[in-house]
Amino acid sequence: MKNVKRCLIAALGALLAGVAPVQADVRLPEVISNNMVLQKDIPLPIWGWADAGEEVTVTLGDSSVKSTADGAGKWMVTLPAVKTAGGPHEMTVKGKNEIKVSNILIGEVWAGSGQSNMQWNVAQSINGQQEIASANFPKIRLFMIPLIPSGTPSEHVAAQWVECSPETVAGSSAVLFFFGREIHQKLDMPVGLITTAWGGTRIQPWIPPQGYTAIPELDGEKKEWLGMLNGYADNLAHYADAIKVYDHAVETAKPGDVLPAVPSNLPGHPLNNNFQHTGLYNGMIHPIVPFGIRGFLWYQGESNNGQGMHYYQLKRGLIEGWRSVWNQEGNRDFPFLFAQLAPYNYGGDPTRLAGIWEAQSATLAVKNTGMAVLTDITTLNDIHPPNKQEVGRRLSLWALANTYGKADLVYSGPLYKSMKADGNKAIITFDHAAGLKSRDGKDLSWWAIAGEDKKFVKATAKIVGDTVVVTAEGVTKPAAVRFGWHQLAEPNLNNGADLPASPFRTDTWTDAENATP
Repeated sequence: MKNVKRCLIAALGALLAGVAPVQADVRLPEVISNNMVLQKDIPLPIWGWADAGEEVTVTLGDSSVKSTADGAGKWMVTLPAVKTAGGPHEMTVKGKNEIKVSNILIGEVWAGSGQSNMQWNVAQSINGQQEIASANFPKIRLFMIPLIPSGTPSEHVAAQWVECSPETVAGSSAVLFFFGREIHQKLDMPVGLITTAWGGTRIQPWIPPQGYTAIPELDGEKKEWLGMLNGYADNLAHYADAIKVYDHAVETAKPGDVLPAVPSNLPGHPLNNNFQHTGLYNGMIHPIVPFGIRGFLWYQGESNNGQGMHYYQLKRGLIEGWRSVWNQEGNRDFPFLFAQLAPYNYGGDPTRLAGIWEAQSATLAVKNTGMAVLTDITTLNDIHPPNKQEVGRRLSLWALANTYGKADLVYSGPLYKSMKADGNKAIITFDHAAGLKSRDGKDLSWWAIAGEDKKFVKATAKIVGDTVVVTAEGVTKPAAVRFGWHQLAEPNLNNGADLPASPFRTDTWTDAENATP
């Protein structure tokens, strides 16, 4: 029965997706096209479609690789890594016909995904019109994926590579563009930027099946996803029965017989939307897999506010899933850099957002990740802080330092390391703490401390070297400290590079009384 269901799902999924008719011509996905940037230093997958059994030859420079289309008409080759950035280059793809892909650059390719703060475009950012007017960067190329979900993995997107200019940049993800501009200018290298983001979306639709199966803590989501597919298969089986009845009626009809109505209400795929598991991976990520990339930027979490540390498991699923489907030779654990959410007045429990911050901070334990803290560039009554330039710059610091080897850069604000009680004092140590200071010259803000009673009270915090010493009247034996543990918190602790400290707590209590601001 399970195999029958899988076949029904695949068959109707292909019908609903609108499978392209078989063509003799060799074809390429949209992401492999004129004006593209190919990722430097890694083997390059190039793929497409042709007649089953057709031989296809791909040539780039001195490299030429052949492949044969499989029974479904799909072929793939892997070009050897190109070590030198620059261009333009031309690539030819030859089967029964020949395609020339021109104006290709070799450089760094990054994609940006998430919800509205990643989708937020250059025109909507501060000084947007000035940024657009000055965006003459022909060696930055843009590829913007439209908002289309899919119940099954899509092969195509209605997008094209364009040179970055005042005429093309306005709709690009602002965070991704400002990040890419930093990389381009600091490295003097071509940069390709792929925008694939949708406002208001949860993380779950972006996770591929591989992510759900890789993380045991996502078993609940996996069961939901499989349950929807099995329910869909049951609907298809019912529809198939109706088709059989109709078919029999047609075959046995005599001249003049009144035929029954053609079966209607073909069931839609339950994952073909921007809210359900895998729906956005299928429609907006899968069409560019396995195009060579350096890494991903991620700005999302607002729609998962309230899920606390489970969001950490979901992010693990996203990262593991994307890395699994790309499986890039020489770049299997590609960088995954993300923006920690900015403070915002969500209403309700003011510590829910802090739970997401905690999950985001925990994600730094995953290999090759980085986090830009945004507690100082906020708009508390607007969930979309317009200063996307600084978000992009802070993410670029992680890339420049850890991906591109700029060892002299300070790339992170202070991150909590440990707490030690000393009498009535709690001594907090940090990573990335050199030059601790108050951003505005005022007393350190948004600190709270509690004893074993688990009742947090507003605390006094003082910088002592590279530590912060926290005390409060009435708390003689500190048991825990919280910093910025409130959705409206805009704390003023920075390091010497003017990067803000991330909110944290030293406890894991679920029954504590949070401090009153």
